[in-house]
Amino acid sequence: MSTFRTLLVGAALAWTAAVHAFPTKPVRIVVGFPAGGPLDQHARLLTDKLQAVLGQPVVVDYKAGAGGTVGAQDVMKAPPDGHTLMLANTGVMVINPALYSRLPYATLKDFTPIARTAMQPLALLVNPNVPAKNLQEFMAYAKSKPGQINYGSAGNGGISHLVPEMFKTATGLFMVHIPYRGSAPAFTDLMGGQVQFMAESIPQAAAYHKQGKVRALAVTSRARNPALPDVPTVIESGLKGFEVVGFYGFLAPAGTPKDVVAKLSDAFGQVMQSPEVKSRMVSQGADPAFLGADDFAKFLASEMPRWADAVKKSGAKLD
Repeated sequence: MSTFRTLLVGAALAWTAAVHAFPTKPVRIVVGFPAGGPLDQHARLLTDKLQAVLGQPVVVDYKAGAGGTVGAQDVMKAPPDGHTLMLANTGVMVINPALYSRLPYATLKDFTPIARTAMQPLALLVNPNVPAKNLQEFMAYAKSKPGQINYGSAGNGGISHLVPEMFKTATGLFMVHIPYRGSAPAFTDLMGGQVQFMAESIPQAAAYHKQGKVRALAVTSRARNPALPDVPTVIESGLKGFEVVGFYGFLAPAGTPKDVVAKLSDAFGQVMQSPEVKSRMVSQGADPAFLGADDFAKFLASEMPRWADAVKKSGAKLD
């Protein structure tokens, strides 16, 4: 019996030592979208400083497909030792669970939240020929043309679809959804006038607004965005409480040891304190918004029903 106890104690000590030694090999960050996109930019912004804090290389691995689902499955099945993480956005974490009828993962069951790193507001945009210089004027214009205003999105069930649906619910407007395969063709038709309205993340929105190709009427965050300092918020424009912001965060497989989670969360916290990281993140259109593991878990739990309600009201559903 004493030998058995000795073995148990030895195994426990070995496991504890392994946890405290973490990481013992390169850390892999899975991005469920193609290289070159916003999530990829965000990952690469953090990796250099993250590997300096962790003392191991950090590599980005692309597992694109099915709205981030392929990458999520890869991480879900990885060993829960902290060496495989997922960088995910609002869609992967809180929209997909409500959108897909047969989603192979459950965010709060199959993953362990590590850190939220950024919030990403959207801008409400119109074609420059729309006779509205601000959001109140657009609301009046759209109200006078029920069913005659089209809005484009990057696809059914994505954030660029759901934010206009939330806007419609808040205002009682009737606009027609035109889904595209990605934001690029949607922007093309917004600039060409085939659709008159769109909600899109700040970086692209700000660039096209400054070029005069679209007109930004409002941003969906509580405060104005540095990339569009002269554009008011939706709240400022008269819709009280309308704050809808996407977010980025890192998750590990369920069952990852608490000590490892704490070490990873602390590492991201250190990285997010860097003035250089904050400055570059803002230039990419995202707001630095760190939350540690416990607070990020609470945040996700509060966001899921909100987005589930938006999906339900939109009528979007995918298999």
